Amino acid sequence: MIRVEGIAAFVAVVEAGSVSEAARRLRLSKSVVSERLAELEKALGGTLLHRTTRKLTLTEDGAVFLERAGRIVREIEEAAADMAERRGTLSGPIRIAAPVTFGRIHLGPALYPFLAEHRDIHLTLDIDDRRVDAASDGYDAIIRNGPLTDSRLVAWKLAPSRRLLCASPDYLARQGMPTSLADLNSHRGIFYTNRGVADWRFQTPEGAILVRAKPALGINNGDMLRDAAIAGLGIALLPTFIAGPAIREGLLAEIDVGHRPEAEFIYMAHPAGRNPSAKLRAIADHLKKSFGDPPYWDIADNP
Repeated sequence: MIRVEGIAAFVAVVEAGSVSEAARRLRLSKSVVSERLAELEKALGGTLLHRTTRKLTLTEDGAVFLERAGRIVREIEEAAADMAERRGTLSGPIRIAAPVTFGRIHLGPALYPFLAEHRDIHLTLDIDDRRVDAASDGYDAIIRNGPLTDSRLVAWKLAPSRRLLCASPDYLARQGMPTSLADLNSHRGIFYTNRGVADWRFQTPEGAILVRAKPALGINNGDMLRDAAIAGLGIALLPTFIAGPAIREGLLAEIDVGHRPEAEFIYMAHPAGRNPSAKLRAIADHLKKSFGDPPYWDIADNP
């Protein structure tokens, strides 16, 4: 007999890429996950996964079974979430990915009161600045700052995200204060590598203009991007939720070139085609209220 637990274990292993990671996500032991996989394959009369010491790969049968298995698991999860919502409770596992700096400074403090109120929700929050594929990496949602470029995702805006150019007073004393977009071309730029050097886009009456400063350093972490600017290595384009405190303390100075960077948002996005659970919608609503519009970190920067 085919058991739902075996199907869920199979889908989790494929999404996680390993039995050990799937076991961690399911909160089970590796041996239990392996047993459920073996039972499923025995019931189906075929091999779903090629197993080596280094990786797992789908067999032809496994690839065919995975599409329907994934739908079955999602339907069961959504049905359970709907039943919980009908009872007026939010419960069950949920997995979200978020960037390091925003997660540490603002996301965590906003989430903790919500989780304390809804203790039956089991949240796994993966804090990482790398780009992830929400669907194939097994996430219910991702939280990101910036433009949404993946058409496979449905985004909910959580808060506006204002960015500004800044540099250390020491750097500006040595290199001069740029006052126009053209001035930036001769300055050293510190870039967020997840976006690349084509990230400096500004709003003008003629439309968006891309400015390319001289690359001085590329970093994939917001905290280190700010620290490199404080160290006088160049100009950085930073969100106010990162740069604001350093500007208030005089460690960084805002640069006005007559045009604002393109408008951006902090958003939560879930894979298209999936009906978002009640708990995911509740988390998004809570975060939106917690951050505010304008967000509280911009109000703090403009007393």
